[in-house]
This record gives sequence, C-alpha cells and structure tokens, in this order.
Amino acid sequence: MNDTTVSRKTFDEVMVPVFAPAPFVPDRGEGSRVWDTEGRDYIDFAGGIAVTALGHAHPALLRVLHEQAARLWHIGNGYTNAPVLRLAKQLAALTFADRAFFANSGAEANEAALKLARRVAFDRHGAQKAEIVSFTQSFHGRTFFTVSVGGQPKYSEGFGPRPEGIVHLPYNDIAAARRAIGAQTCAVIVEPVQGEGGVIPADPAFLRALREACDAHGALLIFDEVQTGVGRTGHFYAYQDTGVTPDILTTAKALGNGFPIGAMLTTEAIAAHFSVGVHGTTYGGNPLGAAIASKVVELVSDPALLAGVRERGERIRAKLAQLNARFDVIGEVRGKGLLIGAQLNARHAGRAKDFHTAAANRGVMMLIAGPDVLRFAPSLIIPEADLDEGFARLAQAFEDVCGRAPGASR
Repeated sequence: MNDTTVSRKTFDEVMVPVFAPAPFVPDRGEGSRVWDTEGRDYIDFAGGIAVTALGHAHPALLRVLHEQAARLWHIGNGYTNAPVLRLAKQLAALTFADRAFFANSGAEANEAALKLARRVAFDRHGAQKAEIVSFTQSFHGRTFFTVSVGGQPKYSEGFGPRPEGIVHLPYNDIAAARRAIGAQTCAVIVEPVQGEGGVIPADPAFLRALREACDAHGALLIFDEVQTGVGRTGHFYAYQDTGVTPDILTTAKALGNGFPIGAMLTTEAIAAHFSVGVHGTTYGGNPLGAAIASKVVELVSDPALLAGVRERGERIRAKLAQLNARFDVIGEVRGKGLLIGAQLNARHAGRAKDFHTAAANRGVMMLIAGPDVLRFAPSLIIPEADLDEGFARLAQAFEDVCGRAPGASR
C-alpha cells in the first residue's frame, strides 16, 4: 500500500518548486481561525490572498455546496445551467454590466477581457488598433499574456518573446497617460487599488483621466477587480466608489470564497464581439462553482455587511497606529476597506518577510506586498475578538523582530 503520510517536507519532494510555503501545513479552518496539522491555531489576516471573504466553513456556503454537489457538478459548455444563469443575473443587477463570461480564475478573466478588447478594436477599427496600456507594478495574472500585460517584468522574463503592443506607464500619472493613450490604443487595464504592487489606491482624478482618454480615442477601459471586488473595499465593486464606470470588469478571488471561479463583466454591445466559438472554457461557469458564488454575492452585497467592512478597516488602521506608537516601524498605511497595506519605514525597509515570518510564529497568517509592505486582507466578517487577538499576537511578533519597545509592558 502506498504511504499517504505527508508533511511540509513532502512539498519539497513531490511539488514543482514555484512556491515557498510556510513551514506549517494548515489543516482546517472555521471563521477567521485556522488550525495546522499539529493542532496549533492561527488568526487569519490573509484570507487566502483576499479570497475567503466570508471566512472558513461558512455554514450557508456549506449548505449550498452540499446541495449542489448532490445535484450536478459539471455539464460542459455545450449546455447551460440554472446556477450560472442566476449568478449572471445577480451580477448584472449589481453592476453596470449586461453580460457575463465565467472562467476559473482572475488570470483567465483578464485573459478574456484583453482578448475581447482586441477583438472589439479589430472589428470596429482594424488590425492596427491593438495597443494595450497597463501600469508599472500592476498584476493581472500568470498566463503569458496577462503576465506580460502586468507591470512587473520579473514575472515574464525568461520565457521567450513577449506579446507585442503592450505599453507600461507610471500608476497615478495623469500626464503620462494622456500622452500615451491615442489612436493606436485598444484598451487600458487598471487596478482601482494595486494589490500585489504595494496596496496603492488609484487617485480618482487619475481614473477619470483614463476614462476621458479612452472615450476620446475609442479605447475600452478595463478595471481589474480580481482583488478589490466582491466587497473587499467596502463597496461591492471598488469602481462604485470612484465615479468612473469601466467598459469591462474582471472579478474572481472572493467571488467563490475559495471555490475557483472568475468572471468578466461587460455591456451587451461589447459582448456581441465574442460570437460563438471565438473564446471558451471547459470548467468556467460550472454549476457547482456558480451555485457557491451566487450565495457569496447574495451575502456580500448586503449593505450592512459592506458597512461592516468599512468599520473593520478603520479598526485595523487604529490597531496599526497603536502598534506603530510602540515600535515605530510603519511609514504609511494605505488601502480601502479590508485591503490594507502598511508600508515599513526606512529603518525597516526590505524586512516585510521578517515580520511575516514572525507573525506566523506567533499564530497570525498574513500577507506581504513586496519587500516593504505588510498586507491585510482578512474575512469581511472577521469578529472583533479575532481582530483584537490577532493584533495582540502581532505585537509579540513586532517585539520579536524589533526588540522590546522602550517602556512597553508585557
């Protein structure tokens, strides 16, 4: 009989080494707490990278999972299904969009959006209008197309020639955007808050300038809301707090609360350029994922829940201010709602990973966004008691990294 015993060491023996996971192995979760295979508990401030918006093992999602799993898991794209049709109607009712295309991930949703934008430009203007404008430090996925559009060259280097017709501009630079967006531009893709790039919110004036430039030159504006969407910023989608409406929006991560699903949302006129056979997917929009996402959308779109996101975000900012008063490590706190980045000050530059590791050792799961930013993306409904406990543990972690603060009591 095969040996089924596994540990963290097993990863190094059998997995392709594209990740460097933590030394512990999470085993189960409930709400905003996770237990590893040794039985140790952690407060989850990472949310599976802004994915588990309703926490672990949410009872309403478990019911939907069990009910749909007993009915129909997968049927293929030669047929439609009731859960995906209900989900599409929900998202259309909550947004500017008329039509939805479902995929398995944020990268696939962005791939579809970029392909659609080029197809629209080809149909309307001809092959010469194919340029895509993106921004430095942006992140749009790991397919070769999306990683090339993303503004972090380290992710696309070493894989041969990159797709042509992609321009990267400084984020939040209105003048640079106005100079670059022109007759050749088919699409501009932007994150309302750059997540992987350091949790940097877009200036509303910058987004307005992008909208105006796209309108002037017949280009489409794509909002990548893979990380900011489904309640993360305290609005169902972040664009709804900017005064700017995109032509195409991509969403994933929290949409399935951990079940893999992504979506591209757009208008009827734009969607018409994706005719039968032009694009597709095998698993995207399967009934199991769609049923779970439908319940997520129902729960997260509740105005009371969204107000709670904004309140919890302020609570985290206050907790960070208290920590900084003791340890003097944070230079700036950025973000919206429950997507928050704490930029380390100059004395601690490059040490985000040290704080991340110390937090795990003290029982807190959290994220970083580059070498200088601690990132917080917990459940949108994290209990206050778990927030308080998590920050008490973080204080111990900060002490481990920085040493005991002068005059601080244990």
